[in-house]
Amino acid sequence: MLQLQDILDAQRRIAGKVVLTPCTPSEAFGEMFGGSAWFKFENLQRTGSFKERGALNRILTLPEEERARGVIAASAGNHAQGVAFHAGRMGVPATIVMPERTPLVKVSNTRGFGARVVLHGTVYDEAMAEAMRIREEEGQALVHPFDDEAIIAGQGTIGLELLEQCPEMEVVVVPVGGGGLIAGIAMAIKERRPEVRVVGVEASVLPAALRAREAGEPVEIPPAETIAEGIAVRRIGTTTFGLIERYVDDLVTVDEEEIASAVLLLLEREKTVAEAASAAGVAAVVGGHVPDIAGKKVVMVLSGGNIDVNLLSRIIDRGLIRDGRQARLRVILRDRPGALASLTALLAREGANVLTLDHRRGAHGLWLTEAEVDLTLETRGRDHVRELAAALESEGYEVRRS
Repeated sequence: MLQLQDILDAQRRIAGKVVLTPCTPSEAFGEMFGGSAWFKFENLQRTGSFKERGALNRILTLPEEERARGVIAASAGNHAQGVAFHAGRMGVPATIVMPERTPLVKVSNTRGFGARVVLHGTVYDEAMAEAMRIREEEGQALVHPFDDEAIIAGQGTIGLELLEQCPEMEVVVVPVGGGGLIAGIAMAIKERRPEVRVVGVEASVLPAALRAREAGEPVEIPPAETIAEGIAVRRIGTTTFGLIERYVDDLVTVDEEEIASAVLLLLEREKTVAEAASAAGVAAVVGGHVPDIAGKKVVMVLSGGNIDVNLLSRIIDRGLIRDGRQARLRVILRDRPGALASLTALLAREGANVLTLDHRRGAHGLWLTEAEVDLTLETRGRDHVRELAAALESEGYEVRRS
């Protein structure tokens, strides 16, 4: 049975081999919920995620003969990179099974650290089944992503660091997938400071820990897609469940829009890149899902920063549209020489920047003397968009939001 001493031993074992990540205050985010905010930047680890703490601790606890046979893991990316990186540094052969939809950056990084990568299945569970099959054939030691005491102890070293870095903390908010991260952090903190409240956050489409708490045991929930693929787990671990039930005070969920907004908020306000799973805790805090935090000192664990740049680009564009800083308008105008120039001149006078423009004739619903223009505009916000539409209509243009 896992003890606090196991986490203390893990801290000693991995010291100097992983980054002692900073925990710094953020006035901007504290103002959002009326309290004081701190961030624990695990996205600054060498592999961009907290996962390497547990992976390294697990490998270091293996007997030499098991290390020689190599290790195997299944992961959507962050655990894969942690295992591959530290196994490579220690000269231990590593095989990583990843779902076929894993972001390319995570696949490339894992291969770059020297691991053999096998792409199999569409979800984590299918990748894990394949890893177990390969393990039976080839005899490697399994490095489980969360349901292993050595893994949990390694992740728990974050909790020990928080006790020293932010002794005034009253609430700690942690993303939850399989439960290894929050189980380790909660145990490390609660064994020393039981009054500190620990809150876990899941994607609302895959609330495996919350459903387990409701059922009184781990249960498998239906598959679903989420941008927070790092916490996309259908069933939490047996070991992690017991620790969560003992040490975690609250479990809450956030939806996809809230997670995407939190990624953009962190980029703009905190100047840090966080993957969607990592931003889930922030989404819960700023979205008002964590109870009774007004006036409290709250630490949010940013678990990783390995986000696909294409997803990040879509999140930014969607956020700009939602905030009104980017607008899409369809304008109907007379099809005659100079009409397009007059339209763009008006937009310039009103302070809008044209990002894209698509000019069409002969579209369904148009008169032969009309053309339509689809515009993507950079604007100052929702009020500016309304002012633009009013200015266009006052000049005789028909305007539609597209």
